[in-house]
Amino acid sequence: MAKAIEKVEKAEKYESRLKTKYKEEVIPALQKTFKYKNIMEVPTVEKIILNMRLGDVKDNEKSLQNAVKELELIAGQKAIVTKAKKSVANFKLRQNMKVGAKVTIRGTRMWDFLDKLISIALPRVRDFRGVSPKSFDGRGNYALGIKEQLVFPEISYDHIEKVRGFDVCIVTTAGSDEEAKELLAQLGMPFSR
Repeated sequence: MAKAIEKVEKAEKYESRLKTKYKEEVIPALQKTFKYKNIMEVPTVEKIILNMRLGDVKDNEKSLQNAVKELELIAGQKAIVTKAKKSVANFKLRQNMKVGAKVTIRGTRMWDFLDKLISIALPRVRDFRGVSPKSFDGRGNYALGIKEQLVFPEISYDHIEKVRGFDVCIVTTAGSDEEAKELLAQLGMPFSR
């Protein structure tokens, strides 16, 4: 029992490297740039959503499960299988057919994933010249597409069935795209010029 309590206490003390950087460097820099009076006004990353569309494997249950497992490995938590909301005859799609998977990451896992994305995965992308600075939605959220899951170190090339991509949506508390861009740039997001 004592070991279990000690393990929980260690887990509570753990703080992501990127979150530490956010607290020590990014908050003061954003306060200086945007002249926030209160520290609570400073924008932060709220959650990260990973979404993988799997329309090509809607008939193959094993391929669907493999793709979901890969997404779970990347995110570090369980993925939800998404289903079609309505039938579309042209795509041979019926209502409630499995068409994708998604994961919403919050808290420490979110900071760890963002750190892994910025410092490990994006530099491993072939011919990488930075991410687009125009992918903001007008409300301070940023979206980018990853073309292949192999850029993440958890995925082994020998065990994948097919190269698949997925979308990454970074939801921030920023009120404008300018504030969100500055937040992500301060965290180390490599924007192209």
